[in-house]
Amino acid sequence: MPALTPSELAAALGSGLLSFPVTHFTDDLAFDEPAYRAHLEWQSDYPVAALFAAGGTGEGFSLTAPEADQVVRAAVAGVRGRVPVLAPATGSTANAVAQARAAEEAGASGILLLPPYLTEAGQAGLVEHVSAVCRATSLGVVYYSRANAVLLDEAVEVACERNPNLVGFKDGIGSIEEMTRTYARMGDRLVYIGGLPTAEVFALPLLQLGVSTYSSALFNFLPQFALDFYDAVRRQDQAEVYRRLNEFVIPYTRIRDRGRGYAVSIVKAGLRVVGRPAGPVRPPLTDLAEAEYAELEQLVARTQVVAA
Repeated sequence: MPALTPSELAAALGSGLLSFPVTHFTDDLAFDEPAYRAHLEWQSDYPVAALFAAGGTGEGFSLTAPEADQVVRAAVAGVRGRVPVLAPATGSTANAVAQARAAEEAGASGILLLPPYLTEAGQAGLVEHVSAVCRATSLGVVYYSRANAVLLDEAVEVACERNPNLVGFKDGIGSIEEMTRTYARMGDRLVYIGGLPTAEVFALPLLQLGVSTYSSALFNFLPQFALDFYDAVRRQDQAEVYRRLNEFVIPYTRIRDRGRGYAVSIVKAGLRVVGRPAGPVRPPLTDLAEAEYAELEQLVARTQVVAA
């Protein structure tokens, strides 16, 4: 698709549902580019607002720098210009800067800035981290506030003042107080994205706090269900949202919660259930046990959700 300005990217992100495609691996854990591109082609057939390549659900933490670049390029090719692709900027500030530059060269539409690796940092240091990445690219940047990189409202304001291309704030902690403070301070200066695992659980209450969209992992294997759920949230159809939560999402999260890292593993299991396998997860993640996979299979069948 034509290059998007930061403001155009913000408008695109706020226009609909978002998703993080899984990254496909062969049985020996090599990147399976043909399968990944086919998955992106399928995903972009649906009216999704944007896709985040090599993110958390995409096991970006397990990819080498060359692999991450390969995944981003494959995603850009796979969507065939129909959907914006955001690329990750991860690890150290220097690494994140290098990834942002590589993503722009690869044709990505924007950057998702993930927490720096391992180290703790104060608010001033996180603002410098954001600013270094924003200065390295003309693309719009979305900041993922989570883990060791929670950016509070006053620091968000400073980062926005310094960096016009900082256009999005992705919330990964779910604090009502912090989200209210940030939205009250920044208003429509940013697009706000829900970024908690299985974001559907939090979508309706967060909508009231200005979080108008979210990234759906379920979209990977149940795209129409995910889109219909999002539509119910935006209509604030509480009865429909809770019907779908009880029918599928909450039982799904009970399986997800049985193992660390299962928020990713269960998505790959779901793709296997619907006949679109994406291969195993890479260590340190582990795949679902067969009994858990069978339970997920029964859940999908019982809800009679059509994934095609």
